[in-house]
Amino acid sequence: MTVKIPRPASPRITPLPSKNRDIEAKTEVDKFGSTGTDNTFDTLSRHPRLLSTWMPFSAWLAVESELPPRLRELSILRTGWRCQSEYEFGQHAVLGGKVGLTDEEIARVKEGPNAAGWTEEEAALLRATDELHDDACISDETWAVLSKHLTERQLIEVPFLAGQYHLVAYMLNSLGIELEPGLDLPNKTNSDDGK
Repeated sequence: MTVKIPRPASPRITPLPSKNRDIEAKTEVDKFGSTGTDNTFDTLSRHPRLLSTWMPFSAWLAVESELPPRLRELSILRTGWRCQSEYEFGQHAVLGGKVGLTDEEIARVKEGPNAAGWTEEEAALLRATDELHDDACISDETWAVLSKHLTERQLIEVPFLAGQYHLVAYMLNSLGIELEPGLDLPNKTNSDDGK
């Protein structure tokens, strides 16, 4: 996939140092503690009402939803890759490793659902993520495969998860939020093999 709009080379909105957060933003960020996404929180702290509204939903989907953590991270990684969000892909490559994805599997996410090595369930989830990205709907064929593996609640979560991480990618890309120092980016995301 080719990036049509170059990503900002530096932040468009300067992150707010944590010591300068107002009480509403400080309270919201402190609920979740340090997650390694300080540049995101420091930037969104400039809009505390939005941050406090968005964070509970975001955190629930990322950590507490009923989809297994491995599947969640595969979908998030694929969304980050398809949206060409270096920050999203870089952060979730680290988080994916913490839930058992290997470096080879994280790299394979870039190849998509047809790459050799995915289980039927994993390939269907990656395909659903692509279909949502490309056409805002999961096909009947993909839904049928997912339905063999996921509960009704998990099926409901699939489009919410992809949609949430599209929202995150739009924000990260457009605001120019930079990766935190020391976070290794597993290969740049600006290649043409995104489908």
